[in-house]
Amino acid sequence: MKKTLAIALLISMIGMNVAPVLAASNNQSSPKTFKSMIKKSKKQKSNDYKYEYINIDWWKNFNDSNLTGYINKAIENNYDLKIATLAVEEYYQTTKLQLANELPTIGAGFSPAFAKMPGQTRWDWSFATPAYVNYEFDIFLKNRDKTRASKKRYEASKFDERAAYIAIAGAVGTTYLNIVRLDKIIELQKKIVNVRQDIYNLMLVSNREGLISTSDTIKANKALVAGQLELTEYQKQREKLLHALAVLIGESPDNINNLAITPYENINFTGVIPEEIASDIIIQRPDFLRAETMVEKAGIDVRVARKEFLPTINLTGLALFNSNKIGSAWSTKGMLAGIAAGAMLPIFTGGARIANLKIKKTEYERLLQDYYKTNLTAIQEINDALVSVKKDKEKLASTLKQAELEKSDYNYTSLKYNEGIISRLDLIQVQENILTIDKLVAQQNIECMVDYIGLYKAVGSKL
Repeated sequence: MKKTLAIALLISMIGMNVAPVLAASNNQSSPKTFKSMIKKSKKQKSNDYKYEYINIDWWKNFNDSNLTGYINKAIENNYDLKIATLAVEEYYQTTKLQLANELPTIGAGFSPAFAKMPGQTRWDWSFATPAYVNYEFDIFLKNRDKTRASKKRYEASKFDERAAYIAIAGAVGTTYLNIVRLDKIIELQKKIVNVRQDIYNLMLVSNREGLISTSDTIKANKALVAGQLELTEYQKQREKLLHALAVLIGESPDNINNLAITPYENINFTGVIPEEIASDIIIQRPDFLRAETMVEKAGIDVRVARKEFLPTINLTGLALFNSNKIGSAWSTKGMLAGIAAGAMLPIFTGGARIANLKIKKTEYERLLQDYYKTNLTAIQEINDALVSVKKDKEKLASTLKQAELEKSDYNYTSLKYNEGIISRLDLIQVQENILTIDKLVAQQNIECMVDYIGLYKAVGSKL
């Protein structure tokens, strides 16, 4: 009878579930008051590897403390980067969870009982301490392969994190340089609007004196209005880029007036941009490494799917210390113990294992094709970036020559004006040409720097 009671208590302890009762609060927190449920470690992890991701030394070639400062802020505060880093931690813990399946499961409990047995007239106490051990004997290394596959996914998440950091650094740099470009263009456009205003005023006077037609005056007025509209469009673009920059560095777009932007004239890139890129650079790109890792994971998944056709072997041990007195609850006199092994092989699963194997094989082929595509895409992006750098440099060189010619033309026109050969209206019109070509120089100069960033991203920051 005691053995029957002991076995019943053991079964009840193993199958027992304990659920806490939680009280729901009626207070709803706003997004600003959310608190993280993740406790921060006393020893913070170093961020040095993040600066290695983005090759921070390369960004110093712009010789702009504001730019490098914003990149540092993005590394610390950008929410996309925080999400990418948390994803790495998530996959790391998933790997540890899978590793736990390779280890034995051990459990223990304590169960006091006060019961009256059949045929007895009194109630007796019983104190049981059940314990169990369960281990899946991984003779076919199925669980080991599952852990290897999980580690591969964890490695891929680190490549995703690196790609995210490179992309955000590139976005910060591109956005910042375009703001610098617009600051210069807005400055020049204001001068163009003032010149066109002077031209329109002079034409109004000339029209009253009958020197020019009303049609020419209207054209001058149209040019003035067009210049004002163009200025407004530049200002709109600049403000939107400031909003984007604020979000990239983790600040509110309401604080754009506090963002410091270096003047265009002080931007000076002193780095060396190669004309050719070695093919070995491609295999260092994070997307290439990720694709390669995912193919390796898929190969392991196929191997695991094949092993699902093999039996599962388990080793189980049970022990129970049982006594009617608390003082002798853990004595060997009242101990029951057993050990058992078993093998289970599903006979019929409706074709599930076959379908799973075919799915894993198809996934492997898909990821393999993605790997080949990633390789070709990497070559294309690097070649495109090199072409952009080369051709935009040629465009800038031609535009600079054109700017020199416009200045020479203005100097000769000024001499003519000083000698009374031409009117002030003719001189002002040539001055507008200089401002227009200066806008083009600023535009193309920044485009070249943005091309450098494009090449930086194409080679995975390995410049």
